[in-house]
Amino acid sequence: MRCLLRLGATGQIEVVSPYDAVTQAQLRAIRPRGVWSGRQRCWHFPLEAAPALQRVLAGRFPVEPELAQWLAWMEQPLPPLPLHRQLVAAADLQRPLPDGRQLFAHQRAAVRWLLARRGAVLADAMGLGKTLSALAAARAMVRLADFRILVIAPVGLHGHWQSEAAALGLRLELHSWARLPQALPPAGTVLIADEAHYAQNGQTRRSQGLLRLARHPRLRAIWLLTGTPMKNGRPAQLFPLLAAIGHPLARDQRSFEEVFCQGHWREQGGRRLWQASGASHLEELQRLVRPLVLHRRKQDCLDLPPKHRQLWPVALDDLQARGFQHRLQIKVDDYRRRAASGEVRRDAEVLAVLTALRQIGSDYKLPATCSLVASLLAQGEAVVVFTAFVATAQLLHGRFAASALLTGALPPAQRQAQVDAFQRGDHPLLIATYGTGGLGFTLHRARHVVLVERPWTPGDAEQAEDRCHRIGMGAALTSHWLQLGVADQLVDGLIASKAERIALLLQRRPHQLERRSLPAMVRDLIDRW
Repeated sequence: MRCLLRLGATGQIEVVSPYDAVTQAQLRAIRPRGVWSGRQRCWHFPLEAAPALQRVLAGRFPVEPELAQWLAWMEQPLPPLPLHRQLVAAADLQRPLPDGRQLFAHQRAAVRWLLARRGAVLADAMGLGKTLSALAAARAMVRLADFRILVIAPVGLHGHWQSEAAALGLRLELHSWARLPQALPPAGTVLIADEAHYAQNGQTRRSQGLLRLARHPRLRAIWLLTGTPMKNGRPAQLFPLLAAIGHPLARDQRSFEEVFCQGHWREQGGRRLWQASGASHLEELQRLVRPLVLHRRKQDCLDLPPKHRQLWPVALDDLQARGFQHRLQIKVDDYRRRAASGEVRRDAEVLAVLTALRQIGSDYKLPATCSLVASLLAQGEAVVVFTAFVATAQLLHGRFAASALLTGALPPAQRQAQVDAFQRGDHPLLIATYGTGGLGFTLHRARHVVLVERPWTPGDAEQAEDRCHRIGMGAALTSHWLQLGVADQLVDGLIASKAERIALLLQRRPHQLERRSLPAMVRDLIDRW
């Protein structure tokens, strides 16, 4: 192993060196502190540690060209940004947009809030116009300085970003989460990351790519947009976003996880593993992130018609119940056979059983779903149906000829066309999977949304409903939740529990949480079954 300094995947300095007691002692004394990575066999230091590293290592470690370029940029900083009052004046928030629209009061407040922060998370609820708010703030920046606007968004939302940018007379550089750029232009960039919860797992390539851009010396501002900054109710998911915006809490990941994620070591198979999937001290976390995370609910900002949730219990007769149990038994026996032969992990049976319950339950809810949808269509209503399973969506599409189908199999360029056809009234029914239809589209023509089953996270359920519960809707929205047996009750209870955690983080109100792990709940379910 040769000694060197290189730029890491997350935009930090990696110090690679064979073991040497003197060098290791010198590196442990560097400030800001570095972290040793046993997996990569190197040290990770923030860019701010570069002067101390170069002084201590005294030319003994060569610097790779890419890192050398970053360090040169750090020695030649860009001019200071204009004052906040100048940026707000340049935003010209009272003037109508070129297409005649006027920013809502909450959007104008968001623009002012963003312009006061070089790193921030705009976590407004879905449907409050985060896209337009962020672009209006970026427009003020480019009016006063030579900036590029770079937007990261799911490819299915690129058309929406382009149309909104055109309404403001802006030029964007658009990238998808699957293909993040490696670098930023030297002149300076305003980076906007839409659906930023895509980067909630710090081990994924897209999370690391976002952090690399967020730490680039030529970045002038980074604004993350997401209605679900802690999508699964776990503070660990918030950490990469805090790191991207440079929040002080993200300087020490281990300390963050110990305090807010119930981080601890546990033994498994003779190895010590670090676990940080819990949640604790959420009130304190909310207080600390509040300055850089803005969350507002629809009812706080808009006079929208109400949204109601209605449960539809689905009962099985004796024959159906025996068929259901037989299919589930086959799934469980098959899983245990494969676990015994080493094909799958033994400790994942809980998740396998729950997944099988949901898939089989989706099939058995088809008659009730068809009956409900048919009755709504007979009343002249426009309806959107969401399901977690492509097979269920295809079966429903086959039952209703006058319907549009929105799944991942449809090319991104054609998805908006399906949505537009529904919005025009060409089809009274739109059937979609959560992963495709629950993201970025406006479906406010519908007054009824049917969730055949719920996704794992409250953020996904909320997003699906809020495709319809948006600015421009004409009447109250009813969300119909079909619920078959204890499996659906378990998932719905899990959603409610996670939603409480998220509300506690984002809203200033006391809560007393009762937490049970998913494996414990499913084991109880298996025992009862």
